Amino acid sequence: MKEIDDLRRELREYERHYYVLNQPLISDKEFDLKMKELERLEAEHPECFDPDSPTQKVGSDLQKGFRQVRHRYPMLSLGNTYSEGEVREWYIKTKKMVGRDFDVVCELKFDGTSISITYENGKLTQAVTRGDGRVGDDVTRNVEYIGNVPKRLEGDYPENVEFRGEVLMPWESFERLNREREDEEEQLFANPRNAASGTLKLLDSREVGRRGLQTYIYYTLGEELPMATHYGQLEKTKEWGMNVSGDMKLCHNLDEVMAYIAHWDVARKELPVATDGIVLKVNDFDLQEELGFTAKNPRWAIAYKFQPEQALTKLTEVTYQVGRTGVVTPVANLEAVQLSGTMVRRATLHNEDFIKSLDLHEGDMVYVEKGGEIIPKITAVEKSQRNENAKRVGFIENCPECGTRLVRNEEEAAWYCPNETGCAPQIKGRMEHFVSRKAMNIDGIGSEIIADMYETGIATNIEALYSLTYNDLRMLDGFADKSARNVLAELAKSREVPYERVLFAIGIRNVGEVIAKKLAARFNSIDQLRNATIEEMTEVADIGEKIARNVVAFFADPKNVTMIEALRRYGLKMEGEGERKAVSDKLAGMTIVVSGKFELHSREEYKEMIEANGGKNGSSVSAKTTYILAGSDMGPAKREKAEKLGVKIIDENDFARLLKENED
Repeated sequence: MKEIDDLRRELREYERHYYVLNQPLISDKEFDLKMKELERLEAEHPECFDPDSPTQKVGSDLQKGFRQVRHRYPMLSLGNTYSEGEVREWYIKTKKMVGRDFDVVCELKFDGTSISITYENGKLTQAVTRGDGRVGDDVTRNVEYIGNVPKRLEGDYPENVEFRGEVLMPWESFERLNREREDEEEQLFANPRNAASGTLKLLDSREVGRRGLQTYIYYTLGEELPMATHYGQLEKTKEWGMNVSGDMKLCHNLDEVMAYIAHWDVARKELPVATDGIVLKVNDFDLQEELGFTAKNPRWAIAYKFQPEQALTKLTEVTYQVGRTGVVTPVANLEAVQLSGTMVRRATLHNEDFIKSLDLHEGDMVYVEKGGEIIPKITAVEKSQRNENAKRVGFIENCPECGTRLVRNEEEAAWYCPNETGCAPQIKGRMEHFVSRKAMNIDGIGSEIIADMYETGIATNIEALYSLTYNDLRMLDGFADKSARNVLAELAKSREVPYERVLFAIGIRNVGEVIAKKLAARFNSIDQLRNATIEEMTEVADIGEKIARNVVAFFADPKNVTMIEALRRYGLKMEGEGERKAVSDKLAGMTIVVSGKFELHSREEYKEMIEANGGKNGSSVSAKTTYILAGSDMGPAKREKAEKLGVKIIDENDFARLLKENED
């Protein structure tokens, strides 16, 4: 019983990291093997049955912040196997159950996150995640921003129809997103599935659209479906405008099924999206109904998962890299090993917690895989080959570059060096970030030039770049007359870079390109932002307390204030295109708190309207609050406090009337 309980707890924790945090701790195969072991133990000990066991329930991706919706038809998971022999057994067992030959539809198992999309009278009305199989999160607004999901169906569609599919992030989009995250020293997504799942749960739908998600439909549900077979219905689903993979195949016998598996085990590597296996489904809908379901899987389908390509090699050393924001990243140096056609010598170890989860020791033999066949990662240690005298790998205590004692915030997994202005990699990293294309876009100054400037003392911080002279630049290796003049021209041109990009360029921890735009839109000058409170910043969409605290800490450092003032003197833009001016005084003297979700305008648009009409946006309810402009899903705490203080709650129509009444 203890072994079963321990395994259940372990699997629940793995499911939480996989479905909710999008940070898998172990490989899919390791997870599946542990699940099968639990299934075996529970079968041997039926007295230990528990309806809440991971073997009886689908892993849940439900998250706070989204409205939960009950599925009309449960979204179950598939039984899976890594064995071709078990595929044969499934086919033979199914044939015995139905008593005759049957067709099988073979489809690629796309490695994304499951979605249910409903259309009524041809119009997209709802999109819901798998959730726990019974209830899912409503992500309709975000799915509307996925390019290959039609807003309306075409042709002879039924009145009500539901499509099941996978939301995917193509390799190209995945690599671009991880490059952006690497530039910002944010944790990289381990694979496209995690990236797609994390993107689908963003609160900013426009960012969802920017990340280039795609949807592949694999099943259609409804009361009035025109076709009697799965294959025929998917062909009809294509005609209605939904995206269905063209690589599915109708197989008439087991030999055709096995040939399909053999082909795609190799050919999948050429696809623009990630796949991790093949799904086999009984084609006839009547046979599907006859075969039915287990507690969490349909009996009429099974997933064959490809074996992940991995290699066993030796850990030679763990080294540490310091990034521009001070984050210290451990790196595993390995004896060279070939994997997916390339030689792998290094693999990220992410952070201290990851090292501990591996129980990594010096000189260990480790299994290396390519996460999504792109990012090398260590998935396990072969402890049977460990030297009994080997020491456990411990995280360093001091910065490997400047010797400063490392620090770690409670809510973060990373250790970092706090010596921002005295640690060479951080200084040079911030300078590289400042001149980069998406920041100040100063062409002609790359990482090697910055390293040369820093080492020679010509420029040892960001603001020093604007004091460079022609003679300074000519002293650098490789700088002729034309190169020096071009760089000076680029520096002069950068004075016209808009405020939002300057805000991104100065390198506030966790303030990336998108967050900088949001802050600049809300706080129209660097001085407004400097004086903003944590509460005011967290009112902005997608800005949490962690980012707000980092902004406050940045401006609390006198060295950063000195840098800002120097850049201001050099002519860089420290405010938007003119401070936002009131167009009327209709709301003068009023403090309005905006809370909830709205139909007519977004929260940010309402806040702009309040300021434009002379009012003030409140961040919390107090005795000074004039009104609460409330949408749906307004927090109960705010409502309770408003009632206690006697603050009037108004809706969108009330607000419109308020503006009209005050026109005179």
